[in-house]
Amino acid sequence: MKHVSLPLLALVLAACVSGPRTEAPAPSAAAPAPMVTDRRTAPVLGPPPSLQLPPIIRRELSNGLKLLIVEHRELPVADFILLVGTGGEGDPAGKAGVATLTASLLEEGTSTRNALQIADQSAFLGAQVGATSAWDASRVALHTPTAQLDSALALFADVVLRPSFPVTEIERLRKERLTSLLQVKDQPRAIADRAYASILYGAGHPYGQPLSGTESSTQAIVRTDIQQFYRMYYRPNNATLIIVGDVRPDEIERKVASLFGSWERGTVARSEWKQPPPSSTTTIYLIDKPGAPQSSFRIGSVGVPRSTSDYFALLVMNTILGGSFTSRLNNNLRETKGYTYGARSRFDMRRSAGPFTASAEITAAKSDSALIEFMKELRAIQDTVPVTELMKAKRLRQLELPASFESTRDIASQLIPIVLYDLPGDYYNSYVEQIERVTQADVQRAARRYIDTSKLAVVIVGDRTALESALKSLQMGTVEIRDITGQPLRP
Repeated sequence: MKHVSLPLLALVLAACVSGPRTEAPAPSAAAPAPMVTDRRTAPVLGPPPSLQLPPIIRRELSNGLKLLIVEHRELPVADFILLVGTGGEGDPAGKAGVATLTASLLEEGTSTRNALQIADQSAFLGAQVGATSAWDASRVALHTPTAQLDSALALFADVVLRPSFPVTEIERLRKERLTSLLQVKDQPRAIADRAYASILYGAGHPYGQPLSGTESSTQAIVRTDIQQFYRMYYRPNNATLIIVGDVRPDEIERKVASLFGSWERGTVARSEWKQPPPSSTTTIYLIDKPGAPQSSFRIGSVGVPRSTSDYFALLVMNTILGGSFTSRLNNNLRETKGYTYGARSRFDMRRSAGPFTASAEITAAKSDSALIEFMKELRAIQDTVPVTELMKAKRLRQLELPASFESTRDIASQLIPIVLYDLPGDYYNSYVEQIERVTQADVQRAARRYIDTSKLAVVIVGDRTALESALKSLQMGTVEIRDITGQPLRP
């Protein structure tokens, strides 16, 4: 018997398995030609589409509680945000943290349920209830399947209207907060944030105090402070209920009225304070963190309120400066110099003028060099920006907008600024056009008006022995040594 080579045997077997060969059909004469993609040029973006949201239906109960209702019936879920028009700015003097502690305690017990019962019922219903407080507002939120709407709304109303503020829960949260504040002392980023606010605004301004309070203020808060804050500010005439989801306006208004209609109106005190005097010179505030491998930078000044007519010009300008990954600050300090993993800037616009801040965590050995680059970019943004850079920033802000409205929870969250800052109901419908109207001259005017490099607060948390002499040699401003709270060191 003759041996058959393996390659030949493989061919024979393949032929047996595949069967007789057939000719492939001839290509149709009408078949389209293959599309050729030229990969040498980037695709060109078309004009950004306008965002058209469902109408906002406004109602008001007899006790002053306002309702904003948006029907969004793609899924059988609904989101509710009760927005109380007072936040951390309403904290009593010397007791920073009352607003956030009050919000946290809403979930910790009512006159009919304890904390475990609230959590158990939320889980049973497939609902989520939560409360927080920030600047300008406190909020209580509910996310629920509409199949459990009645029970979930009853639980939500109980949390909002009948909190019991149990002493045991107050003490537990106090201990947790004190532990967190102790940890802050070893976190340069948190130190920088708190010291920066204190230096910009001073002790007499609410924005100069941290929302979560300090060790002394946390120790000073007693149950009556929390009860008084709740009684003073959690009133229907100081609140708006945002409702988004699979609901019918008339029906949901009746449900809300049956649960919240007996909520009593009250006189709501408005917080008033003077704006801090503007700085007359740039000053470097150095906070010692011995042996720190990085330096935490916070650079800026008191900015603008949300009501500013320059909102869109500032939004585009800051996108170019430090508000995106491809911004000038990040491209310079991260991509070109390699001093940091990220550099950014932001205008935190509140009911009153919030801070403008440029920030980064810089490798310690490059702290002086990084400060030079920060100042260079803060000055350069005041020149005319190139058209291509302007258009890139505008497209980014325009094209990212729809992603903020993907779910009922997203839509409800995006309605918060409309309530807090009295924006028009069609604000988002005209958003793309407002961005498109921003010109080079608008950007330059906004930069020159709101960024003055001769009057900045520069807060740096880092190793004093390694940084002090180098920072002084830059001659960018007086170098002052501060403690971790931003206060002058005591002799």
